[in-house]
Amino acid sequence: MDRYVTELIGTFFLVFTIGMSVTAGHAMAPIAIGLSLTALVYMGGHVSGAHYNPAVTVGFLMAGGVERRDVAPYIASQILGAWLAATVVQFIAAESFAPKPGPGYSLTHILLAEVLFTFLLMLVILNVAMAKKTRSNAYYGLAIGFTVTAGIFGVGDVSGAAFNPAVGIGPLMVESMMADGSLANVWIYIAAPMAGAAAAVPVFRLQEAGVEGEEE
Repeated sequence: MDRYVTELIGTFFLVFTIGMSVTAGHAMAPIAIGLSLTALVYMGGHVSGAHYNPAVTVGFLMAGGVERRDVAPYIASQILGAWLAATVVQFIAAESFAPKPGPGYSLTHILLAEVLFTFLLMLVILNVAMAKKTRSNAYYGLAIGFTVTAGIFGVGDVSGAAFNPAVGIGPLMVESMMADGSLANVWIYIAAPMAGAAAAVPVFRLQEAGVEGEEE
């Protein structure tokens, strides 16, 4: 139960930071979000693995980093945390912050942006959390937070830079219930991050196999 509570709390504060930073219109919102994720990873990494992201949980399942029995409770906790955070942001700011594709970009552009940066995020996470040579390092939270910050600056105007199904589902649900929004785009923020995370796993295995081969 401690793992699930940690996933809920971590996802809540990640999405809460996203919502309050975005609705306030801060130019440095990507930095605030990246710093928040960094702190939250250190907060929960030793308890739950600090996924805070259903795509990361699925990636860890594929890589053998989480038990199958924990996957559904992890994802449920993450989505609940995101929904609660989006509800609180809507109450405080009276404004929606659900990720939206940027104008002028095709569906291919949007999907590619989400897939690529989720792929990079998952690959970084696996290399700093599961690689034999980097386990128990002190920089894993910084690496993860910096990756998300770079992704938001890089493709935020293209896809909304979710890289996380919970970040898509929770705010879009609240927007559809409280602000006359639509769930039409929610599949983008589920399918693309899942595909990106899944694609990172065989690359990580290839990297690990290469390192082990060099040691022999």
